[in-house]
Amino acid sequence: MLANYGYKDASGDFFITIDTDKCNGCSECVSACPMSCFEVLDEDPNDPLREDPVAIVSPVKKKSLKYECGPCKPTADPSPLPCVQACPRQAVSHSW
Repeated sequence: MLANYGYKDASGDFFITIDTDKCNGCSECVSACPMSCFEVLDEDPNDPLREDPVAIVSPVKKKSLKYECGPCKPTADPSPLPCVQACPRQAVSHSW
């Protein structure tokens, strides 16, 4: 299941997507994110049938992803973001 965290405003769509079918709750994204946007929960709040740990975007960070993720967003160098690069299962992606 794809879990989208973020918002849309006049300047664009700002979402982090976590593929919960791929995520195993390893917390590599938590360690890689300098802005502490991620956390790992014991159970998936979006899927009550899943009982495995899963990464989510912290609820307090969802409404400010444009600013929270800004320092990691490439301006000229399109290299992967730290959270995307850290995920061994390629479960994390960004919409912008």
